[in-house]
Amino acid sequence: MTESSKKRKKTTNSQPNQTVVSRGLIDANWQKFLSSSLIMDKKTEKPAQEVNKDHYTGSYRRTRRKRAKDHDILQNNLKTLNLTSNNDTLVNGIELKNKFSDLNNDVSSDVTKVTKEVIPKETKSKNRLTKFLAIDCEMVGVGYDGSDHMLARVSIVNKFGDCIYDKFVKAREEVKDYRTNISGVRKEDMMNGEEFNTVQKEVAELIKGRILVGHSLKNDLSVLFLSHPKRNIRDTSRYKPFKKITKGSTPSLKRLAKELLGIEIQSGEHSSVEDARAAMQLYCSVARQWEPQIADKRGKRKVSPDD
Repeated sequence: MTESSKKRKKTTNSQPNQTVVSRGLIDANWQKFLSSSLIMDKKTEKPAQEVNKDHYTGSYRRTRRKRAKDHDILQNNLKTLNLTSNNDTLVNGIELKNKFSDLNNDVSSDVTKVTKEVIPKETKSKNRLTKFLAIDCEMVGVGYDGSDHMLARVSIVNKFGDCIYDKFVKAREEVKDYRTNISGVRKEDMMNGEEFNTVQKEVAELIKGRILVGHSLKNDLSVLFLSHPKRNIRDTSRYKPFKKITKGSTPSLKRLAKELLGIEIQSGEHSSVEDARAAMQLYCSVARQWEPQIADKRGKRKVSPDD
């Protein structure tokens, strides 16, 4: 059996057209075959399917959907502003986004610049409630001969003189004298006014816990049927240094405004807003002297006029 096998091996080696390959070398035909098979594989590869942008899957689909929506909105906004052109090359909206952000930065910088230059710091406090409020009321005549007073208008301003409340009040009884030449109130104003109970409640809420400034506040509070703690009242008609102008008698708001502030008020029909502002200005001009006097009398901590 051994001899026959050896003979067979010899016969196989002696076959014609048999190529003997040394170890570690590859035939040139084999290299051609390998290269041709790679080419076939490349040709038979299926083309990658395009991903549908409208179809989102996975854990981040909400974020991707939101980004796509924002991109569409951005494009629409830029088209509206005529910022796009046919020659623009956009890659995933990056250039559009940059243009839009630059536009926003330019606009915001311009607005900030105008705000700093034109709008003063005091406007930040506009129309807000402050610890000090000034009030003034306009009355009309009622009763048999029109000598009794009834509330027709009430106005409140804050420490900066900004009007935070101003309403006409509907008549609760027949008006005998509108006193238009003084009060500035007319029949149609009161007809279109607010109900007295509503005004009374709103004013009471506004002045609650605050320091009330005014001129002859007793009259204003009486027509509103309201009271206010005496410690929180600053009545410019009762401030003693002001009385020196009239040699001890009660000065009028008009005279105080002219003598101390240098402004003319009540030259024609009165305005409760204007009168309330004048009273607040008078108080602020002497607040640093007025408040320590009140604190010394009561032996309490003084109220800061800067509040």
